[in-house]
Amino acid sequence: MKDLIDLDDWETAEIEAVYRLTDMLKTDPGRFRGALSNQTLLMLFAKPSTRTRVSFEAGTTSLGGHAIYFEQGQSQMARGEALNDTAIVLSRYADGIMARLFEHDSMVALAEYAAVPVINGLTDLLHPCQALADFYTLREKNIEGPLAYVGDGNNVAHSLMQAGAKLGREVRIATPEGYEPDPEIRDRVATADVHITNDPVEAVDGAVAVYTDVFVSMGEEEDKKADFEGFQVTPELMDHTDDGVFMHCLPAHRGEEVHPDVMDGPQSIVYDEAENRMHVQNAILLRLLGASE
Repeated sequence: MKDLIDLDDWETAEIEAVYRLTDMLKTDPGRFRGALSNQTLLMLFAKPSTRTRVSFEAGTTSLGGHAIYFEQGQSQMARGEALNDTAIVLSRYADGIMARLFEHDSMVALAEYAAVPVINGLTDLLHPCQALADFYTLREKNIEGPLAYVGDGNNVAHSLMQAGAKLGREVRIATPEGYEPDPEIRDRVATADVHITNDPVEAVDGAVAVYTDVFVSMGEEEDKKADFEGFQVTPELMDHTDDGVFMHCLPAHRGEEVHPDVMDGPQSIVYDEAENRMHVQNAILLRLLGASE
């Protein structure tokens, strides 16, 4: 694989290979020390970030490489430099590019013009690294069964649907009316075990994991929180699960999309997910930059 832009471009075998490599990275990290020696990852950010920036930067460093934080708003791109010019030039300086952008079409174009691997660190449509880390976390904990996502049918929901389809996992998505996942993504997973509903109780009934995200996505100016009444993940909603764990991609807004007793309770595996972002991404870097064993 050259890039990670969209999980539909990856075969199940490639995801499984990343997971096996992640297992090795976690159990024997010293084995890969220096694997990215003399390699540079250019991190292009149009959106603010905590986990994406730190996990990629720390991960690249742990593998012996070097990561450069590059903010789009403080570059010539903010003054109208063409994306193709930027992609071509950055490919002359770096061995790989990780980008966190708004428009998904910009990510696709970046990968098209770049001569080095491009990793999608998030777009408004997809968040593949997050979904791969989420399902790896469930796999690591031997949690089998339906995953229920409750909230906005956003980029995280889309990538969970795609990853679930690739891995043969049942995924249920519960959103308020008008916030359902993108029709194109729904069509892509139409033959998979993916179910869409407007009833959060129906989605979480018997689920082994309940997932949520912020109700108002980054960059949305209009406050739409009132539309999500009844979609907060509460202890009462968790009671409908099969001893389910709680998942969140962070940042979390306690008292909005999740009740504090759930977020900070014993069923929460949120911080394990966050840690695994780095380990799974390290495996992706090794695979794409050609340094894996």
